[in-house]
Amino acid sequence: MLKLTAAALAVSATALIASAALAQTAATPVPTPAARPWMNPKLSPDQRAALLQSAMTLDEEIDILHGDFGLPHKTGRGAGAIGSAGFVPGVARLGVPALQETDASLGIANPFNVRKGDGATPLPSGLATASTWNPELAYAGGAMIGREAFAKGFNVLLSGGANVARDPRNGRNFEYLGEDPLLAGTLAGQAIRGVQSNHIVSTVKHFAVNDQETGRMVLDARIGEAAMRETDLLAFELAIEAGKPGSVMCAYNQINGAYACENNHLLNEVLKTDWAYPGWVMSDWGAVHSAEAATKGLDQESGSVLDSRVWFDKPLRTAVDNGSIPRARIDDMVRRIFRSLFADGVFDHPAAPGGALDYAADAKVAKATAEEGIVLLKNAGVLPLSPTAHRIVVVGGHADVGVLSGGGSSQVAPVGGPALSVKMPGGEGNPMAQFRFALYDPSSPLAAIKAAAPDAVVEYVDGTDLKLAADRAKGADAVIVFATQWMIEGYDAKDLTLPDNQDALIAAVADANPRTVVVLETGNPVLTPWLDRTAALVEAWYPGAKGGEAIADILFGATNPSGRLPITFPTGEAELPRPAIPGAGVPAKTSFPVEYPEGSNLGYRGYEAKGIKPLFPFGYGLSYTSFGYAQLTATGGRTVAVSFTVKNTGPRAGMAVAEVYAAPPGGVSRLIGFRKIALKPGERRRVRVQADPRLLASYDEAAHGWHVAGGAYAVSVGASSADLSLHGAVTLLDARLKP
Repeated sequence: MLKLTAAALAVSATALIASAALAQTAATPVPTPAARPWMNPKLSPDQRAALLQSAMTLDEEIDILHGDFGLPHKTGRGAGAIGSAGFVPGVARLGVPALQETDASLGIANPFNVRKGDGATPLPSGLATASTWNPELAYAGGAMIGREAFAKGFNVLLSGGANVARDPRNGRNFEYLGEDPLLAGTLAGQAIRGVQSNHIVSTVKHFAVNDQETGRMVLDARIGEAAMRETDLLAFELAIEAGKPGSVMCAYNQINGAYACENNHLLNEVLKTDWAYPGWVMSDWGAVHSAEAATKGLDQESGSVLDSRVWFDKPLRTAVDNGSIPRARIDDMVRRIFRSLFADGVFDHPAAPGGALDYAADAKVAKATAEEGIVLLKNAGVLPLSPTAHRIVVVGGHADVGVLSGGGSSQVAPVGGPALSVKMPGGEGNPMAQFRFALYDPSSPLAAIKAAAPDAVVEYVDGTDLKLAADRAKGADAVIVFATQWMIEGYDAKDLTLPDNQDALIAAVADANPRTVVVLETGNPVLTPWLDRTAALVEAWYPGAKGGEAIADILFGATNPSGRLPITFPTGEAELPRPAIPGAGVPAKTSFPVEYPEGSNLGYRGYEAKGIKPLFPFGYGLSYTSFGYAQLTATGGRTVAVSFTVKNTGPRAGMAVAEVYAAPPGGVSRLIGFRKIALKPGERRRVRVQADPRLLASYDEAAHGWHVAGGAYAVSVGASSADLSLHGAVTLLDARLKP
């Protein structure tokens, strides 16, 4: 497992967020009245939570176990809500603050502009963050979002997505961190740490096996225990260990026949027993089906108005009164909530609207993430572009106004408003249909390209007329086509093809000019049937607040690309474990099974197991310089420890991502460690990685624990899962580990 010290993580994050952090740490702690012993900060969070819970009436406890939308009201349960996704009233007589909860996967959301004109800084998409392979930037992004949330008065952030990408058509992949449990879990954990450094709670979500949007409210994910432990659950386990989120949000779907928010195995047996998780489990909005969910491990019903009834109000009280749910369970639910609030400083450092904000500094965090997250997929010598070019043609993607963002609950209204909002067709009959507006963040690639090449004639063509675009492209020093794929929560992509005839546009332009560069702004991998006809391909994902500038910096070489794919690009749907999306065409509210024949061999591991070559492999990405790997030393025993040398063998400073893989006897490889290293031309550095033993183990269902099989393991180091230049072998001891 990747090992990083707190000091190492703080290096770049501190440089990016210093000014606002100073203001944050100056928050004045709440005094400790003698009548409220739980306000004594010298006590542990568990002690404080127990003291507070014991002072509450049952009615007060029940009241804090269900929340509503955070729409502001002057009276009733909504009194004091500042406007957001969720609100739970506090208890004034005991000094319990209200929970002001906001969607914040990629920045602070403002649904339906409920807080009039309140914009925020949009981070690049989760796949962009994952493409950085840089835990420091994940931390900095989380810290930035947490800082803005605190200043706006929020104390619970519904962020921290750790679902692994099992299907490249999943409508929410753009929020998440790719297909590998180590990469996703590590970066999610650091983002959560960053959020909670601001005295607010972060969640980790959506627990678990929430791998597609089609039928997400009713589908039944049927997956074996070992496969689940080695993939989806391992990502959550690593994220929870590193980030210590105050809350876990359970998902909508069923897992092996039981809904996630009342899945006794996942919540009570795995999360709270095997992992000894001390925080609270909140439901997703509209994911609760009974009051008995409390006995299955759910601690709080969120967005209760979306459920068939408010289960954790009168029905829960009735169950306590008749003895079907013990009062002790209610006390435990409440203590878990308070324990996290105390641990994360919510009581001692109360958030309030009107705090100091530095959007310029926050935009630098977003730009740094975008720059390191952009992946150069092909370069036939055309990049970096010359700033002395005479004529450049920019085509499509609304590049004249901004960069695309993903839709749904993670949608961020940027500061000053979006550059463009496009009503997207379709989606009827889905509750998320009201969110079907494609928003473009106001960071124009066209303007940034003009600034990077001030003496060039830079033209823009919107791409709707293919012949016009091809005619304009002729004779240009470079043509840059911006292609987009808009994704949104609640919907999966029907296939991997770029929508709206964009493949034909790219082909027409490339035929007219061989110096065509394609920039993808997508929420998922896409097919590239025109790849051989183009000179360069850049995956920019959804690049956020300063995405246009970040793209231009990559195109003109002001920034050397260092992004690496966190998700495999297939050559077609036929090679996917489920070529057709399960549930497509099934009537609404009708449950259906989703089988997982790939088991734990998801993503790049499945490609290796089947001997299939993908379009672009996991971990892949090009640079404007080159790197060499040498002098591998590997040792075994209880785990794998490796050291090796990475050298910049090219003409430019750049950042290498050294990836370490291991395979058990007769098994397939998996990522066991990685390092991102900045190197000057000719510079070399010795890198050391020690693996978490769970990454070398299989899960033994019968023994209820991890099993590292003794024997010889292959160890490889290189630039991607398909480009491994160093190879060695170690012998591991047979070992058993707790779950």
